[in-house]
Amino acid sequence: MSNENRKYKIKIEFHIILITEGRQTNYFMDRPIKHKVYVTRKIPEPGPSILKNRFQLKMNPRVDVLKSENLIQNVRGAYALMCMLGDKIDSSVMDAAGPNLKVISCYSVGYDHVDIDEAVKRKIIVTNTPNVLANTTADLTFSLILAAARNLIKADRHVRTGDWKFGWTPDLFLGYDVHGSTLGIIGLGEIGTLVAKRARGFDMKVIYHSKTRNRDIESELDITYVSLEELLERSDFVSIHVSLNKDSFHMIDKSKIKLMKKTAFLINTSRGKVINERDLISALKNNIIAGAGLDVYDNEPISRSNGLTQLPQTVLLPHIGSATFMTRSKMAEVAANNIVNFFHKRGIVYKIN
Repeated sequence: MSNENRKYKIKIEFHIILITEGRQTNYFMDRPIKHKVYVTRKIPEPGPSILKNRFQLKMNPRVDVLKSENLIQNVRGAYALMCMLGDKIDSSVMDAAGPNLKVISCYSVGYDHVDIDEAVKRKIIVTNTPNVLANTTADLTFSLILAAARNLIKADRHVRTGDWKFGWTPDLFLGYDVHGSTLGIIGLGEIGTLVAKRARGFDMKVIYHSKTRNRDIESELDITYVSLEELLERSDFVSIHVSLNKDSFHMIDKSKIKLMKKTAFLINTSRGKVINERDLISALKNNIIAGAGLDVYDNEPISRSNGLTQLPQTVLLPHIGSATFMTRSKMAEVAANNIVNFFHKRGIVYKIN
């Protein structure tokens, strides 16, 4: 057979990527880029498939936090790193990855676990997943309000342990009304705004304090801007929705808690270090406020010896604000596509630095 008649089979692999922007749908053809991407913990689909089709993916098969030495070992040579809250991404991790590291994709809205200044020095892009988990976290916030006010956890345990002996009684697990009460929101970002919208269904009076006053939302939702001190003094429920920074660190301390009503509840689904935990424990022990509903803590996970676990006025959740099947899956999709978009130069929507 002559060379001219010989047939060759050439395999060229393409991937079709669909990106939606509003109502417009765009299709792109791209080839895989076999850069190493390291994911610090197992994430749900479609995140792994998105990355596996385009990169050399290495993912921790477990869901618990990696020890620092294991993280440093596994990140070596990575061009991209996907990390979770609880993973401390500092200069030592960036050094271990080496000069190839170009993007750090946070599987979260929060990014205080990443040394942003160090990333900027090294020209490493840091991304996150906002606008994905806001509604889910707002739902959980209201769950905490209801659970704390109406003693739902204690009442459930009362039934399960066989302590319910007398049927209906006039004084069994008396709580506080949510409808018609005053809700104080600290931080009127996306989640804070969505909590305010939910409060309308309970006929709550909503007041808020935020770095930036938003008169449009005030008008739309009929809510009132007040100082932080006035908010604490007037609210039946104080719900915190701020990011963690030097200004918000321990912003709720002994002096602030003392301003609250004795019948008030403190709710936190933002960051644990916004509250001085020792001061909160002391206030609850001394009945300065009625209770607290918390999804986040100063250090996570908290131990059984943590004073919060010994108090009957607390509802304590294990940082599950975004924990629904749909939301965690969408977070994985967004975090993975942040990496894809960076290397294919399509522009990153959720860029922090």
